[in-house]
Formats: sequence, structure tokens, C-alpha cells
Amino acid sequence: MADQMYHAMGQGAGNDPSNPQAQHLPPQPYPAAGYPPGAAPPQPGAGYGNPSPNQWPAYGSPQQPYATQSPDAAYNTAQQAPMGATGDPSMAGLASQMSGLGIAADAGARTHRKKHRHAHHDIGAGTTAPAQGFNNAMPPAGGVQSTPQFLNTGLNQSPQLVAPAGVPQPGLSAPGMTSQPGIPTGADSVAAQGRIDPEQIPSIPRSRDLPAQHYFSHVYPTMDRHLPPPASIPFVAHDQGNSSPKYARLTLNNIPSTSDFLSSTGLPLGMVLQPLAPLDPGEQPIPVLDFGDVGPRAADDAARTSTPSCPSAPVAANFGARVDRMQRPELMMGTVEFLVPKEYWNKEPVGLRTLFLIDVSRESVHRGYLKGVCAGIAEALYGEDGEADGSEGDESKARKLPAGAKVGIVTYDKEVQFYNLTATLGQAQMMVMTDLEEPFVPLSEGLFVDPYESKSVITSLLDRIPAIFSHIKITESALLPTLNAALSALQPTGGKIVCALASLPTWGPGKLTEQRDDRSVHGTDAERKLYTTDDPAWKKTASKLAEAGVGVDFFIASPGGVYTDVATIGHVAALTGGETFFYPNYHSPRDTIKVRKELAHAVNRETGYQCLMKVRCSNGLQVSSYHGNFVQHALGADLEIGAVDAEKAIGVLFSYDGKLDPKLDAHFQAALLYTSADGQRRVRCINVVAAVNDGGMETMKYVDQDAIVAIIAKEAASKTLDKSLKDIRANISEKTVDIFSGYRKIFSGSHPPGQLVLPENLKEFSMYMLSLVKSRAFKGGNEAIDRRVHDMRMIRSFGCTEMSLYLYPRIIPIHNLQPEDGFANAHGQLQVPPALRASFSKIEDGGAYLVDNGQAVLLWLHSQVSPNLLEDLFGPGHDSLQELNPNTSSLPVLETHLNAQVRNLLQYFSTVRGSKAVTIQLARQGLDGAEYEFARLLLEDRNNEAQSYVDWLVHVHRQINLELAGHRKKEESSGESTLASLSAMRSPMW
Repeated sequence: MADQMYHAMGQGAGNDPSNPQAQHLPPQPYPAAGYPPGAAPPQPGAGYGNPSPNQWPAYGSPQQPYATQSPDAAYNTAQQAPMGATGDPSMAGLASQMSGLGIAADAGARTHRKKHRHAHHDIGAGTTAPAQGFNNAMPPAGGVQSTPQFLNTGLNQSPQLVAPAGVPQPGLSAPGMTSQPGIPTGADSVAAQGRIDPEQIPSIPRSRDLPAQHYFSHVYPTMDRHLPPPASIPFVAHDQGNSSPKYARLTLNNIPSTSDFLSSTGLPLGMVLQPLAPLDPGEQPIPVLDFGDVGPRAADDAARTSTPSCPSAPVAANFGARVDRMQRPELMMGTVEFLVPKEYWNKEPVGLRTLFLIDVSRESVHRGYLKGVCAGIAEALYGEDGEADGSEGDESKARKLPAGAKVGIVTYDKEVQFYNLTATLGQAQMMVMTDLEEPFVPLSEGLFVDPYESKSVITSLLDRIPAIFSHIKITESALLPTLNAALSALQPTGGKIVCALASLPTWGPGKLTEQRDDRSVHGTDAERKLYTTDDPAWKKTASKLAEAGVGVDFFIASPGGVYTDVATIGHVAALTGGETFFYPNYHSPRDTIKVRKELAHAVNRETGYQCLMKVRCSNGLQVSSYHGNFVQHALGADLEIGAVDAEKAIGVLFSYDGKLDPKLDAHFQAALLYTSADGQRRVRCINVVAAVNDGGMETMKYVDQDAIVAIIAKEAASKTLDKSLKDIRANISEKTVDIFSGYRKIFSGSHPPGQLVLPENLKEFSMYMLSLVKSRAFKGGNEAIDRRVHDMRMIRSFGCTEMSLYLYPRIIPIHNLQPEDGFANAHGQLQVPPALRASFSKIEDGGAYLVDNGQAVLLWLHSQVSPNLLEDLFGPGHDSLQELNPNTSSLPVLETHLNAQVRNLLQYFSTVRGSKAVTIQLARQGLDGAEYEFARLLLEDRNNEAQSYVDWLVHVHRQINLELAGHRKKEESSGESTLASLSAMRSPMW
């Protein structure tokens, strides 16, 4: 749909303030380093418009009520306070409740089964205290109002739920300030029978909503001693010489000087690198420096450079600062790029060559997949409306690909068809390659062309391909020979392969069979042999592609959920740094839009190829391991990556080889040598600095929860080939207990053993670990091998943003939105309603909810949802769940308030996620299979072969007490039997 139609609602097609992509920012001069610029809207979709005067009135408006709406049918009840109708309950009682639990076997937590709220009725939220924002700052006018998360919000106090170390508050606490642990109180709130109130346990939604309000109006300065913002919220970072956390996040921003102290905390020392992470529109672009043939200052290669925190040589004590430092970005900024001279070229750098491989077998044609893929390629090259032609001056016609980039098209079934796309031809010429044993490229010229010079030829071909092959019904496809032919085409230059596949490739060399999916080994230790390929031909091709500097993205559709051997096919993408987009149970009417959008995004996102990466650190530390998708030929060698895009991240773990000096900082530098999409050979340097301490409280004060969760998840995914899932789940449980018991021993030993004491900056860590145990990658029970392997590889490539959403989705109720929700506030930022906890106890009868885990967006509708809501959301004639089209994947553009609110929220979701497109999937209660996915995402309940959040905390608390008493036994699967018994303590909510 056109941007001017998207959220305009009668405001005209001109300068539409409601266009989510519009940016109404005045030109900003390049600020002096060290001084933050004005805070810009933190998300790209900041320009949300207010409702126009000719819209329908807000729901509940007494002036203009619906003529046919009865009070009993109203769906827009008064917005309740976050986390329940009674606001934020006192969290002080949790420690006391835990002390009342003890470790008796019959001390399981229970909850009321009766539902107290209904979407049909107006529930008074009661009188609550004024909302308090992040860092004790009041939220902006019109922002999300929330009751305080913390009971004691004084400068030197901490939540009474836990006994944490003092935490630096941005803009409040001074560097080096320490805080005293809070003393849990509230003995009178102990539950009568040892029960735990689920409202009093740490809340991930609240931990996201409060910082989000703060960073709507504040810039994150990278050199201040503050913790980075949560990864799942939008923010603007100002580079002051330390790289933005969007590029690199350390698990510990204040590092112990010795390995012994680090071991006692149980915390990993690591870094999550996302070297090509996208910038916010309000952030400064990465400077690209050209030193000519000399190149950047090099000690041993092009990667080591002089930076603000990593000087290339020691300086005298009386040496001052360079007078020109303000004009030298490499001396003032933490992330910079250098053009490198020819001595660092393996091949002559050229614009990115992208080769599309399209499956034209019968299954692809019959299921409608071929048509959707061709439409996605056209959208990637020429935009959704097809108007892009590379002309300058008109944004709608601007190039989607950078200058110098070229594309080629190949189709395949039992044979491989190449196409000459030369612009002077009237139409594309097909040349068939039939030699599958020794594939070759039958074209010398015309395979790769400028997509805008040959626009008419390419668009005509994409339109005709579905019709051409609709009459050639070949059931088999030869994928591996096609990949080898594509390798021959890209060998001289490197580049990117985008391959679409709709069925198991069962023809030619490297053919795959369904017999590999041996159901008899599912759920056993032998299952892990199915997690990767055992075919040497596929391994050889993957290695050659990575060596040639070629990355591969796969788009695999599995109609009917049949086995497609994602383990073998996806191995090529994993080894080359690419990505596998997997569509289980593909259904064309529902999934075509998602395929089209994701294919276009994969082609248009920032991509580098022919990549080498190296990570360095201060003396006393060394890199111990990498976790991600790459090739490393020897321990300590550089990482070889065929291609890196904006969403890919790598985990790095460090170990000690000496002692750090507490008087000096610890420095980390990552260097990515790559060829950009416009054909420049560059090295991107990412520099991070951390303080060093002698083993004090500062270690826990500056711990980054998102980075720790990502590192643990990536490490677990890397072990799936060597350990059983049962052992991996037990290791995750043991790691959780190690971290909390280490904190208890070192920092909070004065508290009674019966109290559960959590570090302030790791309060939600236990919930993330429970979600990791429940994920498809590691969960117990039966799971389709394709889906399990796909999730394992996604975890290995996730950045912190995608990881956070994948492990804990955002759930937004849309049946009780306030009139101002989903529109811009006075500051121009979208007002997002508070998210709910992922528990069925939060779901209201008659409610409607958006659920986003970064991979898909579900629209769950209760069986008693208001007919008025359905009509306002989907249009007249859709007043019951049965009237809705189950294949709906997008909302129509209607002149209704609710419709605009929800579309704005969906647009906002698209700005805070990774590579997956935002399309909705209906989950109607009692009607759609997607309802089971909705139930699976309610991660605080007992599901996914694991216990509830409350029972998980009980288990962790019990193990901590055993550790403190010296009775804990660490075994590979020690937690499995305990977890199984705990999962039976509470009946399922679903």
C-alpha cells in the first residue's frame, strides 16, 4: 500500500505526518565529538500522525457513542495499570515468601485459577501513585504511565525484592559511586501457606518499558559509566570514543583483575559483535577514512589501528592531546572505517554480485511459491510499486541497490537454466546447462547486469517464469549442482546467492532423501546426528563458497510441513555467513506477503562480502572461542565469512592468560575486513573499553544482562553436536544457579538463607534462561527436526535484539487501548502501550492481543471478542471470528481509530527487530492452529516440557540453598529429574 495511504486517514497525501517512514528532522551539523547531539526519535517510524478530525471518535467517548453498541459489548475498557488491574503490587514480599517456602517437597507454588478481569466490563484501576520513569525521571507527557518498578528509589537504595549491588543510574550516580544492598522487609506479607504471588517476581515487560520511556527523550552517551540500554528497545547512541552497544556489547563493563574472582561469580567474560548493525536515523554515520596507498597505520596488518581507546604506541607522561583531534574521527570515535590499499585485496573489489536461484519444480509452481518468489525479487530491485529505475531526484524511483551492484537470474529443476539479461535484448535468452556432474556457466557475458539498465528485460522475465514452467511439471530438483554452477559464476568476484527452494532436492549429485529423518532416534542422544549434514559433497561446496567470499541465503518453503533436510541445506548458509528463511506449513495465500517482504529485505539490507574478522584484547586476556556462523581453519586464526549482513552477530568468549592492572582499562577491538556492496574494500574497527577492578561490587554493577543471555545461548547452540539436549538443558540450569549462588556468597552473605537474593541487573536473567530451556532449539519432547535445527542456527546468528525478543515476546492488548496509544505524542514519538507478561493469567475474556517474538506476529482473538472491535479492525461484514479469512496476513486500511492504532503498532514492531517481516497471523480461539503457537509463547506458564516461572524460581532458590550448605551436586543432567517433578506441581493454565 502507498505510504500516503498507510496511516493518513484523511490527512492528505502531501507531507503526511503519520507516514511511519517520514523523518521531520532539520539538518543536523556534525557534532563535536564528546558532545551529544539532540535526541532524535529513536525509531525510524517516529513520524506517526495524530487522528484527524474526520475520524471516528475514540472508543468510550460519551459525546458520540456507537449507535448499535451496548455497554456490555464495549471492548475498550479503561486502560488498566501495567501488570494488572491493581497496578504494581509491592515486591517486597517475595523474599519473605521465599523464606516461607523452604526446600520442602510440598512447597510448590500455586495460583488462583479464577479469572478476575473481563474485557467486557469497566474495571476501575484504583488510585495509584504517580508514575515514575527510568532513573527516577518522570515520563514525558502523554507517555506510558506506569507505577514505580522499584520500592526504594533513593540514590543508594535497591528494590526490596532483592539485595542487589548498587547500580549506576544514568544522569544521577557519579562514577565510582557504590550502593548498599537493600534489606528485604515485609515479613507480614508472607503467604499463609508458603505461596508466591506471581505479581511480585521480576517482570521482563516492565524492565523494557521503563528504559524505553527514558530513551525516548535521552541520548545514550557511550563513554559515560552507564549500562547500555536494553537491547529490545529503540535508542539513539552518541559515539564518544567507545563503540555503540548496537555494534558490540560486553557481558561485563567492569572486569575483575583475576580469573579466580571471575570464576567465583559464575559470569562469562565475552562480547557480542554485530559489526554491520543498522543505525538509527538520529545517529551519526560511520566515518569512512581514506589514507590513500599508505592505508591505516598498521603494526602487523590492516586491522590494528590507532583509536581513542587503543593507541598504537605508548606516549610520554608529558604528552598532551593532538590539536587536530576534533578533525580526526579515528581519534575521537569508537567505530570507524578505513579504505584499505591494494595489498589487502584478494580480488579486485567490485559492486556486489547477487545471483538469484529459483526452484521451478512442480511443487514450487503448484503451491504458488514460484510466483511469490518472482514478486519478491521484483520488489527487492524496483520497490513495492515497481517504479524504481535508478533515476536521481525522485526518492520513489531511487536505486534500491547501490551503484555498481549487479544481479543475475538462474532457474533450476532437473536442469539448470541461465538467462542472458543484456539490456539491448528484447527479452531474456535462456541457456540450459544439463551437465550436473561437472556444472559450468554457459554464458560469458550477460549473466550479471545492472538491474536498472536491464529493467524491462528483468521484469518481463520475472513475469513470464511462472507461466513458462507451469507447463513443465518436473517433480525433482537438483540443488547441489546448481550451487556449484553458481559458485563458478561468482568465483572471480565473490558475492551473494539468494536461493529459493520448495521441496527436498532429490536429483543429481548431492540428492537428499526423506529417509534421513529417522523418527526412531528422535528424543534420544542419537538425534544430534540429524542436526548437521553428513554428506561430504555438501560440506565441500560450503567450504568452497566461503573461501570464494560468497554468502548464501536460502528461502525454504515446506508445504504441508514435509521434511526438507534443513540441517544439510542450511549448513551451506551457516558456513558462509548467510541466513535460512524457513516457512514450515507454507500456504501461499497466507505466506506470500511474508516471503516477498523478507526476500526484499535480504537483498536490500547492508551486506559485506569476502570478509575476514579478527578480535583483539588487552594483555592479560585472550580470545578463547567464537560462536556464530563462519569458517575458522585453526584455533586463533581469523574468521573467514563469505558474507555478513546487518543482522548477523558473533559471540566471543575471553579467558585470562595473566592478571589485569586495576589502574588501567581493558581494551577490546574487532576488525572486519570486507568488500562493501558498492565495491569498496574496507576495514571496520569497533573499539570497546571496560574498567578493571580488584574484585569489588563494580563487577555486578556493570553487568549487561542481554549480552550474558546471548553468549550463554550461542554457546549452548554450539554444543548441540557434542552433547545431548538433556545435558544442555541441565547445563543452562546449572549456569543459572552458579551465577546466583556466586552473587549470594560474595555480595549478600548477610541475608538469611531462606531469602531469594537476585542481582539488580540480572533480575530477569532466570526468566530468560527458562525461556531458553523452553525454546524449540533445546526443549524436551518431540519437535520436528527441521524446525529444531533452524532455531539452533538462528540462535547462533542472532544479535542481542533478536535474541531478547525470541526468548520473551512482547504482548500488547489492543482491546483496551487508550485513544492516544498508537499515535505520536507531543515529542513526535509513537506512544506504545505497556506490554503484558507472557502468562495466560494476564489474558482477559473477550480480549485481542498482538504477540511479537521477532520472528512472527500473532493476532490472538478470544472467542468472545467484541463484534465492534472486529469490524473496526477488519471492516464491515467481519463481526464474528468465523467471518474472518484465516489466510489474512495484513490489515486493511480503514478510516477507523483502532485500525490506525494497530497498523501504527505493527509498523513500530518492524523497526525493532531483525530480518523477519511483520505480517500478522490470525490465532482465533478454538479455530486456528496458530493458537497452539500462542500458548507456546506464554512462557511464564507451564508448557514446552518445562515448568512455570514461579516453579523455576523455586527450583533455582532450592539449588542456591543447597550450594550455600555445601550439599549441591553438579552433574550433567542433575536438574532434569528435579525439573520434571516441579513441572507437575502446578496444573497448566492452557
